[in-house]
Amino acid sequence: MELTRRDAAAALAALGASGGVALGARVAADRSRDGDPGEDPEADGTASDDETVRETLTAVASVVYPSDLAGVDAFVETFLAGRLDDSAHAAGVRETVAELNHLANSWHGAPVADLDAADRDRLLREVGADAADEDPDGTTAERVRYYVVNELLLALYASPTGGELVGIENPQGHPGGAESYQRGPP
Repeated sequence: MELTRRDAAAALAALGASGGVALGARVAADRSRDGDPGEDPEADGTASDDETVRETLTAVASVVYPSDLAGVDAFVETFLAGRLDDSAHAAGVRETVAELNHLANSWHGAPVADLDAADRDRLLREVGADAADEDPDGTTAERVRYYVVNELLLALYASPTGGELVGIENPQGHPGGAESYQRGPP
């Protein structure tokens, strides 16, 4: 199965209009800027932080998501474009990713994005994110679970393609019409 940017936009829409509005504003800004739409050397200082967040979450997604999914990089990048704003949640994501990269450097000698898949998986287990409850104000393991792992799983399963993986034909927020819920399971 292939995840698309459209899946990411649909997941953002399912989470509420603010993410979709932020995504639309960023896409419009990228299109109006000269040069590469993915780079802005005149940014206010958060661009490199956001780039690190994108790289890290894309790397973690390659471990957390089913291996038969294609298009993960573009999907995660598009989803994060709508989530990395000035909110407290986005600040929590940035802080947790910085902490996770610090641990990766300390324990494995490289940031998360530079580790191979086996080392990324091992790092998440060493941190305890595989067994921790999610808590945005909790321990490192609980924050990694909340801001990194669950953020990626929310993006995946709120999208039509991700929902299809687990048998949710129409995730919440996606129209399906009366016909879709009146049919029996496939």
